[in-house]
Amino acid sequence: MAPTDETGQAAPQSSPFGTTPPAPPPPPAGDTGANGRMPRWLPRALVLALALVALFQLGSWAFHQLTGLLINILIAFFLALAIEPAVSWMASRGMRRGLATFIVFIGVIIVSAGFVTLLGSILADQIIKMIEGFPAYLDSVINWINTHFKTDLKRVDIQEGLLRSDWLRNYVQNSATGVLDVSAQVIGGLFQLLTIALFSFYFAADGPRLRRTICSLLPPARQAEVLRAWEIAVNKTGGYIYSRGLMALISGAAHFVLLQALDVPYAPVLAVWVGLVSQFIPTIGTYLAGALPMLIAFTVNPWYALWVLIFVVIYQQFENYVLQPKLTAKTVDIHPAVAFGSVIAGTALLGAVGALIAIPAIATLQAFLGAYVKRYAVTDDPRVHGHRRRGEGPSLVTRARQLWVRRAGTERPEGGHAEDRGSGGGRSDGGESRDGRSGDGRSEDGESGQGPA
Repeated sequence: MAPTDETGQAAPQSSPFGTTPPAPPPPPAGDTGANGRMPRWLPRALVLALALVALFQLGSWAFHQLTGLLINILIAFFLALAIEPAVSWMASRGMRRGLATFIVFIGVIIVSAGFVTLLGSILADQIIKMIEGFPAYLDSVINWINTHFKTDLKRVDIQEGLLRSDWLRNYVQNSATGVLDVSAQVIGGLFQLLTIALFSFYFAADGPRLRRTICSLLPPARQAEVLRAWEIAVNKTGGYIYSRGLMALISGAAHFVLLQALDVPYAPVLAVWVGLVSQFIPTIGTYLAGALPMLIAFTVNPWYALWVLIFVVIYQQFENYVLQPKLTAKTVDIHPAVAFGSVIAGTALLGAVGALIAIPAIATLQAFLGAYVKRYAVTDDPRVHGHRRRGEGPSLVTRARQLWVRRAGTERPEGGHAEDRGSGGGRSDGGESRDGRSGDGRSEDGESGQGPA
């Protein structure tokens, strides 16, 4: 056993020559043993981790607080891309870019204000007519109830009961308290529109300066890519807006002629409504837009509503197969299913704003990918066009004949026909029988299938 010192640890053994072996080297200062100190890097790592968590929380809070502003900037950017072709065209004719942007903005504001005013007038007139005709409508309902249910209701009693009801009192109180909320929402909406208009004006008027600023931060190779992407976005967004605007004008004019011929009231406003809604809401916009003129035409004559429905369906087919391919062949060519899905996705992400900018964004992305994704020539295979190769599988007539033979075989009685019973179990369709004979009575070696004499 090795000798130990007073602490209980084994004492170092001395060599035969009277010298002691060297002591083992001490552990590194940064390592921790059972009784070691905290590593030097651990406090700095903890501080760095806490700082990263704090920065993430701060960034998340700032992003949520600035979501409204970011959405407004996104809308303003797409609006600036939409008016960029018109502004650039006017600027190329010698007009100052700021003045050209101002003129385009004034035109957009006048058109939007006129549409909102006309639509508001039709809604206000309809509401006034409904309020004025409500007593007569209520009298007709009361008379019908009294006639069929043998009651004695009076309009004066019903009105007094409604005025004294707790439900009406609570509704009036809630409406009075909600007036401030509605006013705040209106003021907030006006401020949002002003913010979008200002950013759109600056993006359109200072478009070249903004591109130069972005390109100055990138190497020359990346600058070309950024300018190419910007040009694609301008062409697709502007092309989408202008092509849809032209189709909205044609659609509105066609529906105006129909409504005016049927003597439907508010024909100009309804035509503008149908033109805008049918073009800027894909796939189902035409039928949503046609519901309002059908409803108003129904109040004039129920047959007029049917004529409006027929015209809407026919015009939709004309637009899909004749008008739209010619107008959107060089601007925005998106499959209807992709357009409808993009609108749904944009609505889920950004609400009504996402629905408006979804199609230009998808068109820009599709054009950008088409410019950089390599494509190959498609093989001349009939299966590409949805046709089957000739000789691949039985024809329709052959399959029908086989099905008929199979059904006839299953419905045949157990005994079968006399010639089948005497054929030794041979198949009637020309196949080989169990004893090697073919269905025509010949054996495999080609001799006659006659038995021995």
